[in-house]
Amino acid sequence: MNFIKELFRKNASTLLSMLFLSGMPLLGVSLVSYVLYRSPTLLQSLNLGQSVLYFVGLAFLMTFALMPTTVAVLITGFYFGWLGAPGMLVAYALAALTGYQVASSLDHGKMTSFLHHFPKVEAVMNELKTDSWQLIFLTRISPVTPFALMTFVLAVLRVDRRRFLLASVVGMLPRSLFFYWLGTKAHDVLALVRDPNAGPTGKLLLLGLVIISIFGLYYIFNRALKRALSNGAGNQTKNSA
Repeated sequence: MNFIKELFRKNASTLLSMLFLSGMPLLGVSLVSYVLYRSPTLLQSLNLGQSVLYFVGLAFLMTFALMPTTVAVLITGFYFGWLGAPGMLVAYALAALTGYQVASSLDHGKMTSFLHHFPKVEAVMNELKTDSWQLIFLTRISPVTPFALMTFVLAVLRVDRRRFLLASVVGMLPRSLFFYWLGTKAHDVLALVRDPNAGPTGKLLLLGLVIISIFGLYYIFNRALKRALSNGAGNQTKNSA
């Protein structure tokens, strides 16, 4: 009980931000659906300057969980076709970096400082950092992990920024390319946003990505835990000697 009170007292801004990012995607989908219902031709025939503004705005929305990445990819694929894929990739990278910076600024290392009071937890977190590339990749490859929330969590863990960006972009490619393809094939953007029908093959692909993510993360966490316990036992033996 004291642990929970201390956690909230010292990390209130971090935890409230995570709660905010958890609830925003639902509101974002509702807002996007309403806008597209009122103005279905809003994104048609944009010039170069307007397209740039679109992708910058998209990055902002994804950063703060105001638009789920899956919805962003579907809509971009529908309106822009494959010509918009590079812009979508840049928007994704920009959203990841911006989210990382915002989370780091809000947290200021408070969470990692708080973990100093719990050596075993801190040891596991430190071990996870050594596998940060795999950790980031596996959280990004799954179509069910919230993009903005995971960005915040990874930033709080203080993983390397460059590694974070590279693994994020590589990890999101399989599912994002699939949903982008769905967007290019769709005929009704509202129906697409409400129910992106992936078909049997697509559903098997997405299920496979989820399974890879779950078992991969389990393996990484389990290995980090074993290494942390092993190192702790080794340190105790040295201290005793």
